Amino acid sequence: MHFDDLLKQASAISSTSSAALTAHSNTMEFPANWCQGRTAFGGLSAALLYQAIRKHIDPSRRLLSLSTNFVGPLLADTPFSMSVEILRQGKSSTQVLAKVIQSEQVCVIVQACFAIDRQSGVNVPVSKEMGLKPVDARHTLPFIKGQMPEFFQHVDLCPQQGAMPFSAAETSHLGGWMRFKHTPETITEAHIIALTDAWPPTLLQMFKQPAPASSMSWYLEFVQEPTLTPGEWLGFEAITHHAKGGYGLEDGCIWSQSGELIALTRQTVALFD
Repeated sequence: MHFDDLLKQASAISSTSSAALTAHSNTMEFPANWCQGRTAFGGLSAALLYQAIRKHIDPSRRLLSLSTNFVGPLLADTPFSMSVEILRQGKSSTQVLAKVIQSEQVCVIVQACFAIDRQSGVNVPVSKEMGLKPVDARHTLPFIKGQMPEFFQHVDLCPQQGAMPFSAAETSHLGGWMRFKHTPETITEAHIIALTDAWPPTLLQMFKQPAPASSMSWYLEFVQEPTLTPGEWLGFEAITHHAKGGYGLEDGCIWSQSGELIALTRQTVALFD
């Protein structure tokens, strides 16, 4: 099942009515090949919630920020529902809360902010510059079953910065190019959300042997509404700000293939080395 197929299901089942959550027609499932360990790939669950939210928001309002907390595992081949609550809708912005509920347990929570452009004389251009070299698809990582998360068979990652997970690297920065193997009809915020989380935590490369790491909270800010060509690569660059006591804080940038800054990302990761 392709990513766009799952997005269509998410749009169909989302509801702002709590009564609808108990109706079987308002549930969906995803196959195990979208998992990361025993739970859904985090980028998938966040993207599905975003898609559920999107149909309740005026199209003129673009996504400014998306804050995701992974509360518990979201299991494959098991029905789940999504609820959407409009917290506030003002003249120029909308605040929304959404949840994934499976077996009567909250698994993922997303809070999102949408807005329309406003009149302002303040204009500060982007000060960051992409440090990636042009993409070379020959260096795309192959999917190796049993050695990589199952969801990895749906994405292409072409690393340029940092090292492979569990390689006892001394560096904690990470970067490269990313895209879906199955080219979508359009690239939306939902696609960017999912792809951004396809990269392993920056600190995983410093592990001396295989061990888990888990995203606890994740924050995305969109600099602009994406106008991207289906099939083009997106750039990703991330650094670690701090890691101690079993938790790490990392942030990064998402770029268009031409070098435009699309979004900023930050997450807190629990380490189990």
